[in-house]
Amino acid sequence: MVQNCPADRFDQNLDHTLSAAGQAADSGADIVVFPEMNLTGYAAGNTELARPVAPNWLERLTRLSARKNVAVLAGLAERTPEGNTHATHVVVLPDSPPQYYRKIHLSPFESPYYTAGNSVNVFQFKGIRFGIQLCYDAHFPDLSTAMALKQADIIFFPHASPRGSAEEKFNSWMRHLPARAFDNGLFVAAVNQTGDNGTGLSFPGLALALGPDGHLISKTEDGGEIIHMVDMDMAAVSRVRSHKMRYFLPNRRAGLVD
Repeated sequence: MVQNCPADRFDQNLDHTLSAAGQAADSGADIVVFPEMNLTGYAAGNTELARPVAPNWLERLTRLSARKNVAVLAGLAERTPEGNTHATHVVVLPDSPPQYYRKIHLSPFESPYYTAGNSVNVFQFKGIRFGIQLCYDAHFPDLSTAMALKQADIIFFPHASPRGSAEEKFNSWMRHLPARAFDNGLFVAAVNQTGDNGTGLSFPGLALALGPDGHLISKTEDGGEIIHMVDMDMAAVSRVRSHKMRYFLPNRRAGLVD
């Protein structure tokens, strides 16, 4: 979901997220992915936006997930009980406790304010295994390899990446995201925030999906809010992973690289 995510408008963003997730599920979506920090909005130097993962709002996402039988992946600046602030994506599944991915690689603009996560998590829903990386994470190939080694079929890349046009952002993503898909034999899907978020940042709306062969499957770059529906045929993963010359991980010499 390409979404406008005003900063410090949590309740508004949550309502919008619930509505969009419901629409996507009604259109046949199994997994609905929102941009990085779509609930709190994004402002790297403003940790006042951060809030805890709390039952009063999380239960609303959980009820929708159960009612629609859909996985919802939503983001926030998370304040932990220990007082740390993380860029976090919450994985909400039907009839299951929430799970989390906390951004591992922080950009130079984020590291003074946020605490990096340390867990390379892979999640599962309806027989599909998927990982999540947030924005700057995408530039570190070994993280995608770690998720592939945990049998991820898809890696989702929610972004809060400002500046430039949607076309410029697409060209930037196409320099590195196809390699994450091709080298690891898995699907890649990325989505960005869109529009002005009220903090002086403007985001070029964009979403794309790449097959396990690294080829582009689908994209939208019109700059506006949109539910970008993509049909990912898991048989494509099997075709790549059963080909001796197109699936590289089984021949990786892990002991040579720290």
